[in-house]
Amino acid sequence: MYSVWPCPLPDGGVGEEMVLGFDEAREKRILVIPPLFEEVNRLRHQIVETMRKLHSRGVDCFLPDLPGWNESLAGFDNQSLAHWRVGIAAAVETFCTTAILAVRSGGWLVPEDGKGWLYAPPKPQQILRNMLRARILSAREAGREEITEELRKTGRERGITLAGWPLGPELFAELENEDSAAPPGYSVVEQADVGGTPLWLRAENDFDLAQATALASIVATSGPGA
Repeated sequence: MYSVWPCPLPDGGVGEEMVLGFDEAREKRILVIPPLFEEVNRLRHQIVETMRKLHSRGVDCFLPDLPGWNESLAGFDNQSLAHWRVGIAAAVETFCTTAILAVRSGGWLVPEDGKGWLYAPPKPQQILRNMLRARILSAREAGREEITEELRKTGRERGITLAGWPLGPELFAELENEDSAAPPGYSVVEQADVGGTPLWLRAENDFDLAQATALASIVATSGPGA
């Protein structure tokens, strides 16, 4: 199930990254893109359970690491949405996938000419605001006062660490300015389509088998972009 794959690096080289795959050379092959930042930790178990459900329904699926993700040895601070998109395009080609399931902010990385499903995609600006707010609240609890605009200026010029994630200036600027409209070939799956409460809002990391089953059923039985 776990193996390595040749992933493009920001410096133009190629590195080995991990991939979790259920591969039986079946007709339907799904590339799964996890969310970024803290939500990747909150939803990892849920994503794996969804992949197991897809596998049981005759669908091959692949969850690749990209530079700076999960088990990657590459530093996070010199990554960008633009380069991660290059990695996703390479993963589509490497695993010969027929569609994409992007979870939450993973939807920011899908190829424009691809097809698939975007599960509850947020706006980049919304995620950035939440991370800035969390830093300000944490500083206040420690007796320090930080101001949003000053933090944004630092992020644009030098990069900044938010919620434990070292964002370089390129990634910070992308989060401030990127649009996140779904490309034509993708269907948006809302939380109401899956049922239950959003796992990324729960106080503790958790998984929900009913939600995993529902999401896998949507992917296994419906056409992307429908």
